[in-house]
Amino acid sequence: MKHTETKVTIAVDAMGGDHGASVVIPSLVRVSQHYTEGFFILYGDEAQIEAQLSEHPSLRSITRVEHCEMAIPMDMKPARALRVGRRVSSMWQAIEAVKAGQAQACLSAGNTGALMAMSKIILRTHAGIERPPIAGLWPTLEGESVVLDVGATIGGTASQYVQFAVMGVAYAKIVLGLDNPRVALLNIGIEDIKGTDSIKHAAELLSSSNLNFIGFIEADAIGRGEADVVVTDGFTGNVAVKAAEGTSRQISAILKISMERSLMARLGFFLARGAFTTLRGKMNPNASNGGMLLGLRGSVIKSHGGVDAEGFAIAAEVAIEVAKADIASVIERDIEAMQTLLDEAWAEEVEG
Repeated sequence: MKHTETKVTIAVDAMGGDHGASVVIPSLVRVSQHYTEGFFILYGDEAQIEAQLSEHPSLRSITRVEHCEMAIPMDMKPARALRVGRRVSSMWQAIEAVKAGQAQACLSAGNTGALMAMSKIILRTHAGIERPPIAGLWPTLEGESVVLDVGATIGGTASQYVQFAVMGVAYAKIVLGLDNPRVALLNIGIEDIKGTDSIKHAAELLSSSNLNFIGFIEADAIGRGEADVVVTDGFTGNVAVKAAEGTSRQISAILKISMERSLMARLGFFLARGAFTTLRGKMNPNASNGGMLLGLRGSVIKSHGGVDAEGFAIAAEVAIEVAKADIASVIERDIEAMQTLLDEAWAEEVEG
């Protein structure tokens, strides 16, 4: 995505994730070194945030702290989070800032279910969208692909898969700079007879659309970059992401152990250190951190809960870029253009 100089304000749930302000504040230091257009409103426990800010005085001019009475625990069920965290939690108030026009995007590493539930209530979804998916960027041999959903939904209907495809294409056009992204449905095989009824029905609907639908792909094809937008449900997408991240860490650990086994192995590592540095960067899960909740009337970015400052900084940069591009408005326009297809998909399911 092209980096342009447009001032934006990001509302940050500074207490979200496994580490809260101790990761959020150092990450913003990293971001400020590359982005001069960002201003951050930090929502959370004022004492904890101020303690971290005292160690990074350079952030004073680009941050404002808003005290909140509570933070949503990572293991709290969404229904309870809505009951106890409404209006008083750092997560709620950060999302509310987007609705009020005080910020152009919200960023949180907090409880995914709570973030989704609160975002739907506060911001609402665009007409024709049933469930907002989380769109993530997946590193491939060709560059990057958009994968959605990566954690917001369990299961899906044909109409929801079509909705995901429409939103994923709009997102890929902006984030990846593609004119006509290739769309595929993640399946257990590429044959037409394989998959659930909803997946097969979604394929029929997408085949009759004006999207660049290329059919089914299997999970191993994602990393090869065979599609630009990969559509699936949140359960399958999240499992795929976690499996890929675990595999990358496993390979890194195996390489490290192998390099320490002998003098010749260490010498080989020294001679090929440039290639290994490139490999490490490609396999770093932090490099693709920051997924957007699509279909909302406002921009909400979800960071992994357990990332370090480097990883959260990448999610913050995603938040700045989507805010500058006003992606939520672009997606709304593209959804309206595809409304006939979405209505057809929904009507067929109701009749069925």
